Amino acid sequence: MNRKKFLSSSLTLLVASSVSGKSANDTITMLSDEEKFCITPDFLKAGDTIGITSPAGFISIEDIQPAINKLNEWGFQVKIGNTIGKKDFTFGGTDEERKNDFQEMLDNKNIKAILCARGGYGVVRIIDKLDFKKFKAFPKWIIGFSDVTILHSHINRNFKIATIHSKMCNSFLKDWTIADADQLKSIQTIYDCLSGKEMHYDVSPNSNNRLGKSTGELIGGNLRVIENLCSSSSEIDTKHKILFLEDTEEYLYNIDRMFWNLKRASKLDHLKGLIIAGFKIKLDNPGEEFGLSLEQIVLEKVKEFNFPVCFNFPVGHQKHNEALICGLQYELNVDAEKVNLTLIK
Repeated sequence: MNRKKFLSSSLTLLVASSVSGKSANDTITMLSDEEKFCITPDFLKAGDTIGITSPAGFISIEDIQPAINKLNEWGFQVKIGNTIGKKDFTFGGTDEERKNDFQEMLDNKNIKAILCARGGYGVVRIIDKLDFKKFKAFPKWIIGFSDVTILHSHINRNFKIATIHSKMCNSFLKDWTIADADQLKSIQTIYDCLSGKEMHYDVSPNSNNRLGKSTGELIGGNLRVIENLCSSSSEIDTKHKILFLEDTEEYLYNIDRMFWNLKRASKLDHLKGLIIAGFKIKLDNPGEEFGLSLEQIVLEKVKEFNFPVCFNFPVGHQKHNEALICGLQYELNVDAEKVNLTLIK
């Protein structure tokens, strides 16, 4: 049975988590509303079309050409959105232009995936104007990260459809001969996720990791964006899930404040696991040092809970930014010698 049929069936399902004390041999139980599986869009095959649009910042046609070339190399057709090359100050066109372009791609049945061209800022300005009716009837992959976290969170919370957190067009290289192994792997995982390949991630151990093993739906993205979504219709739902977080160019005191927000909003209460990915931290001003490291900030907030925690996962605003499928079930295994994250078939 393929994953899509399995995940969308109404049969009783097995929930396994060593953190919750359950094992694969425990009694089969019906999932609660909070634990229902996401719908998986059809995986892509050669000849399928991927749309490229810019719902946030400006990008030129020249800057997306390397991505077009790679998508063609993978066997996919490309439809270039009307926002590519358009500029309205920092945005890829006006709010109306960006909304209309994204809407057209949501509604077009011939487009099997939408690759956001870049992040920046702007998705929050159009998210409430988008109509997801046809998208719900004919799900397709939404791909991107950073500001696109809004789409991942909104779609997961409201429609329970899987999406792909990954690099975008501005990370594809013109000359792949100068790419290092991490860059090549990061781009390759986009294809692997779109094609339904086995997804397994090995991460070096970190002395600050909290050991454990758990299974749950994966969700997450940019910490600042997630904080900004609190109390909105796009607010992230973390209950019974594995949460991954990344951020860039933030001071430690700001990261601390955002983690306090997660804790006070009960976003850490019922996690199955916490994955701390790439964080680019601004240096404190001399004489105004915060006094806690990233690891100390995180572990302080989760000390009352018993889920596994891992650091330095290869996701975020960095060269090594591997694709993850938000909304599907993963197994997280954190032990003293290794960290594994595996998509459950």
